[in-house]
Amino acid sequence: MSTTVTYLTKRFPRLSETFILDEIIGLEQAGVPLRLYAIADPHEDLVQPDVARVTSPVTYLRAEGGSRERVRVAFATLRAHARLLRRRPRRYLGLLVYIARERRHVSTLVNFAQAGRLTVLIEAEGARHVHAAFAHGPASVAHFVHLLSDLPFSFSAHAKDIYVSSPDLLARKIQDASFVLTCSRSAHDAMVGVADADAAKVLLAHHGVNTERFAPSEATAPAHNGPMRILAVGRLVPKKGYPVLLGAIGVLVNEGRDVDCSIVGAGPERDELAALVASLGIGDRVHFLGALSATGVAASYHGADVFVQASVVMANGDRDGIPNSLLEAMASGLAVVASNVAGIPEVVTADAGLLVAPGDAEALARALARLQDEEGLREGLGQAARRHMVESFDRRACASAIAPLFDATRSVAAPVRGGARS
Repeated sequence: MSTTVTYLTKRFPRLSETFILDEIIGLEQAGVPLRLYAIADPHEDLVQPDVARVTSPVTYLRAEGGSRERVRVAFATLRAHARLLRRRPRRYLGLLVYIARERRHVSTLVNFAQAGRLTVLIEAEGARHVHAAFAHGPASVAHFVHLLSDLPFSFSAHAKDIYVSSPDLLARKIQDASFVLTCSRSAHDAMVGVADADAAKVLLAHHGVNTERFAPSEATAPAHNGPMRILAVGRLVPKKGYPVLLGAIGVLVNEGRDVDCSIVGAGPERDELAALVASLGIGDRVHFLGALSATGVAASYHGADVFVQASVVMANGDRDGIPNSLLEAMASGLAVVASNVAGIPEVVTADAGLLVAPGDAEALARALARLQDEEGLREGLGQAARRHMVESFDRRACASAIAPLFDATRSVAAPVRGGARS
């Protein structure tokens, strides 16, 4: 592998972005020499244990710490831009004209400032390629690095970063990029829709899951005559559709069914969801467990009978791509019920789970009732889900499939094959 790759993400390490961590580890294991940069440190209390397996150090572009650190970063940024202006005045001033004409936003200026500092840093390290983990802020910074230095760049596009971005800006990024990775067919189609003549650059490369960490329990599950144990995992945000799940639990309880629901995750909707639980009279059936590490999440899968992904599409277009927790649950051998939205149908195939219309609490309740009544179906779906993850979504296989794209000797990106299919 002849390329040193700068890998830029928005925040690292972030508990809810296991797919980014998995990709970084997978690429390093596949022999891609990464150097990690992040726009900011999320400063989260919980950190995934696999972060310790990342070999590259992380440099943050946003100042961390007190006023002295902010002043230091500000002066380093100014020096970097002065250096770029002296070395490449026409290129630098041409980019300023482009920004003034087409991208007059505060966020653009922040991205441009960070790009100047990043350009000088990675040129000193001998970088030959820049990859951004998201299509919005990180890709904007990487795009500016390309325009300032002519270093080739690429980026990944997932969900929100596609649907809340300006189509004309996405088109320009695709035009200038070496290649673009999308983690679901729906995301791929959305990006192709704005790419025009550059559509061939947009590749489908599914994210993988750690099928060793997330696997069925080796211990024999004790028989239980209690409630069917339903699990949901994800941030407490609107697009996850938790009100739909809670509505379905309410339907089942009103029918006299014995069910128990645990929700793993934290977020801004916590109080609102708790109020909904109280209004539905299901407070003894729903448990909010808060944020857990990967170890805790894996244990929660082993304690469940069914996993639910009740995702919905928001009015502004925001939606899930392929939720990482869905892959983890399926790798753990759980039967799943999920919304037929975005990239989810690519994962929840007919023999590996049940799909329902998004936003339909009654349909979700009916699917859960079916799995409660048909234990054989529940077990069969869980076994098929596990096989599907091992065969098509293993982290190592997916990362190995995209690793050759970062080889500087390739002038045109090849189709992604294997676990990350084109």
